[in-house]
Amino acid sequence: MNIYFCGMIGSGKTSIGKGLSRELGLPYYDLDWEMDSILGYSFHRLVQEQGWVAFRELEYSICKSFAQRKNAIIGLGGGTIRYEWNRDALRGSGVIILLEASIPELVRRVSLADRPRVNPGTSIEEDIRIIWDKYKDRYEGAADIIYRTDEKTLAEEIEELVQMVKTDPRFQALELPLRA
Repeated sequence: MNIYFCGMIGSGKTSIGKGLSRELGLPYYDLDWEMDSILGYSFHRLVQEQGWVAFRELEYSICKSFAQRKNAIIGLGGGTIRYEWNRDALRGSGVIILLEASIPELVRRVSLADRPRVNPGTSIEEDIRIIWDKYKDRYEGAADIIYRTDEKTLAEEIEELVQMVKTDPRFQALELPLRA
């Protein structure tokens, strides 16, 4: 079984995933990194040159390969879980944790990143707000656990999640090398 982090851009998927990986002694995989590695260039370029459909096709392929992994922590893309085919590919292969933060916090976290907009011609805040308003139910419906990431420090979040993984029965099938 795996632990999957999903959520909006800026929700903490990579930061928390890498920290949890370090603390639990499990490998960390990131959908964006995997995509860049397969392409040999940034996925931003793929979106720019071929559009979102090409991106989503590659994303689906990566989700299928992630579902074959065992005992890994995996950061999904910001929109991955919005699509039924990705949810189907991941179903039964791990626990999905939705990381949530307020819109202003998400905007603050990603304001320096030059990311492709899902809704062209919008500001970062407008894009995030439109996506969240439209897809909130899909994010929450796909999640086994919903976890807020704008109320504590990163270190506190990681420690809390470590304890959750070690004690919550939903993680029982995970093989932890450092299980206490």
